[in-house]
Amino acid sequence: MSVQTEIWQGQYDKLFIGGQWVLPASERTFDVISPATEELVARVPEGVEEDIDAAVNAAREAFDKGPWPRMALDERIAVLRKLSAELAAREADAARLVSAEMGCPITLSTKMQSIGPRLLLDSFLDLAPAYPWADTRSSATGSALVTREPVGVVAGIVPWNAPLLITMIKLAPALLAGCTMVIKPSPETPLDAYLLADILDEIGLPAGVVNIVPAQREASEYLVRHPGIDKVSFTGSTAAGRRIASLCGHDLRRVTLELGGKSAAVLLDDADLDVAVAAIRAVSLRNSGQVCSNKTRIVVARSRRDELHDRLVDLIKSMPVGDPFDPATEIGPMVSANQRSRVEGYIDDAKGSGASLLVGGGRPDGLDRGWYVEPTIFTDVDPAAKIAQEEIFGPVLTVHTFDTEAEAIDIANNSEYGLNGSVFAADPEHALAVARHIRTGTIEVNGNPAGFSAPMGGFKNSGIGREAGLEGFDAYVELKSYGIPGGLLGSLS
Repeated sequence: MSVQTEIWQGQYDKLFIGGQWVLPASERTFDVISPATEELVARVPEGVEEDIDAAVNAAREAFDKGPWPRMALDERIAVLRKLSAELAAREADAARLVSAEMGCPITLSTKMQSIGPRLLLDSFLDLAPAYPWADTRSSATGSALVTREPVGVVAGIVPWNAPLLITMIKLAPALLAGCTMVIKPSPETPLDAYLLADILDEIGLPAGVVNIVPAQREASEYLVRHPGIDKVSFTGSTAAGRRIASLCGHDLRRVTLELGGKSAAVLLDDADLDVAVAAIRAVSLRNSGQVCSNKTRIVVARSRRDELHDRLVDLIKSMPVGDPFDPATEIGPMVSANQRSRVEGYIDDAKGSGASLLVGGGRPDGLDRGWYVEPTIFTDVDPAAKIAQEEIFGPVLTVHTFDTEAEAIDIANNSEYGLNGSVFAADPEHALAVARHIRTGTIEVNGNPAGFSAPMGGFKNSGIGREAGLEGFDAYVELKSYGIPGGLLGSLS
């Protein structure tokens, strides 16, 4: 079955602006190419500055004059419950779309790219009533009503690796807070955004509350600089994040940045290697290595080094590489030819730097079409080496050894990033004690995930701000204090 017949057959010739499907301002288009077959999947309009203007103006009108920010929270929750129901009804479409456009293995895509966005939305819906939207405070110097009010019009700039999931981590709290949005999908993965727009159109979201415009870098920068935008929420590379931060800083525009990672998995000398290797399979090579929170540096006690090496070789041999639509596939292609070249460049550099190649290092046999890279592991890697310091975004891991726990912590912290990590030990309290010394936004004890009710984000160059959990609403509100007569406190509390 061809890719074209495998995916949802939506219309891709228009843009979703102001609650309508409108013709784009130019004839420029993107070709969405299958990373598995190198065939055309779809062609979509490329948004230009005029389209950005139209989308921002629609969102501005919806925020300044429309009903959405003025609805009660319960009313907004009711609308977004409909979104959750529709996402559940279209899970198969969403999974196939993301697999088609960026090559995520379909078994993972069903969970991470399809069910995941709905579970994330449901988490925000459940948390929203508990968020402190308003409270009263009294002191010797005055009485106040303190509210958290919508920040305004939000630009959500979404990457290609988990497009619908990352859209939802921005859209759900922003809409629940009463904001309106312009979503800018990546050129590589605009198709899932069209599916989302189709759903939003069906559920009766007021016109202009969400507008979707795929665009290249120039138009994306125009969106970031647009005077009608109050807040920018960006997920992507640290280099792009720095650029966006500088643009927002010039205009004092609010910004949240979820950026790169080079996370470490620390295996203490008594770690259960069965548990650790299962976790490496799930969260080090996830999405063919194209996830910023993957644990790509494996830091193991020297006494367990050889045993771990054997297990890692067996692990890689047990992970099928191939067609992302085959349910057995665990490693799919890179999203683009450029991304494959980038990953291969790091592999070549590591081979020339003295690191030992444990497994992989080339292209898979029998896959002459598609942008595939063998899952690759290097050992005896200097923690300061390029391959151990820079985010690769591919199925490439490095293994480092330590003699003392202090050395393990130093290796884990020897990074400009601080997004994620994990610690494995026989005693989970011991693992937690070590984890407390690692400077990272999320860290998992013995492979246990923090879940969507916990905030996600990074220390150091991994970003600014947090997403998910109750704290995920903070990015989309402004604090406002009202000085009030003390007699009103009782009626407002």
